[in-house]
Amino acid sequence: MKLFFREHCLLIAVQIVQFIAFCSIYWLDGYHYISPAVYGVFLSFFFLGCYLFYYYYSRRKFYGRLSNPLETLDDSFQKTEQAPISEAFDNLLRDQYRHYQNQIKKLEHDQAEHLKFMDQWVHQMKTPLSVIELTAQNLDEPDSSNIREETERMKTGLNTILYMARLRTIEQDFHIKPVVLEKIVNEVNRENKRFYIRNQVYPKLEVEKEGITVETDEKWLFFMLSQLVNNAVKYSAGKSSSIVISIYEKKQEAILEVTDFGVGIPDTDRRRIFDPFFTGENGRKFRESTGMGLYLTKEVLVHLGHRIELDSRVGEGSTFRMIFSETQNLTAM
Repeated sequence: MKLFFREHCLLIAVQIVQFIAFCSIYWLDGYHYISPAVYGVFLSFFFLGCYLFYYYYSRRKFYGRLSNPLETLDDSFQKTEQAPISEAFDNLLRDQYRHYQNQIKKLEHDQAEHLKFMDQWVHQMKTPLSVIELTAQNLDEPDSSNIREETERMKTGLNTILYMARLRTIEQDFHIKPVVLEKIVNEVNRENKRFYIRNQVYPKLEVEKEGITVETDEKWLFFMLSQLVNNAVKYSAGKSSSIVISIYEKKQEAILEVTDFGVGIPDTDRRRIFDPFFTGENGRKFRESTGMGLYLTKEVLVHLGHRIELDSRVGEGSTFRMIFSETQNLTAM
């Protein structure tokens, strides 16, 4: 109703001005019998009201549709009255919907092609890196260690790119199954063995009880834990010689915790560390930081239905907790 009055308020105002002008002309011309003028004005308003009432009643669905937002795209196909303006509006929405669907399909196709290219490119780059690593084993120290260190960094970067590309279609990349947390931690530690030695920071595993099992995606959990471990080691190097990886239960929830005793996170950076490409004060000091590791970790945790918590003090270190809810903690069931 409000939209109807807003559309016709100018028409009503023009009619009022017209009636006033009509009566004024007769009054100035010396015709001072007010009753016929009032009757004429009444008839004019009556016919105007009848017209407005008919116009609104015949198009009430149309105005209701314009006043209420669409809940789904399929609502674009709702039909209204068969008035010319209503039909034209329905046709416009159908054409818009069709163009929108075509654009979505094109973008989905382009995205799939991009993801396919990124997968192929990353795997193609890993092959020459493996050859370089094998070649480096035949070299003398320290050249061999230096080359392998650089290839590890390149592999880490390639994996980050690959997971960033997969994040766009993450719902299709999940494989939820029971995962033993201690097993994943041991795999991450084996994968990062040389990284620990190079930085002279070593992990200590603390397990509250054996066999804590959760429902999650093993591949993505490996990636997320690797990101937290890499950050812990990177920001502890030169300040502490150890990090602590803890597995325990609290309030029926399973918790996987990574604690370092490094530089800590400033209060001004803490609320933004999960933003994409945000490196913060520490990231500017450690040039290898891309600002994507924690962002990817947080996004994947949200999609998997897990949570992440952070405790940190400048100069004392940081603790990141991946929390698996009671329904995901199979050990507690």
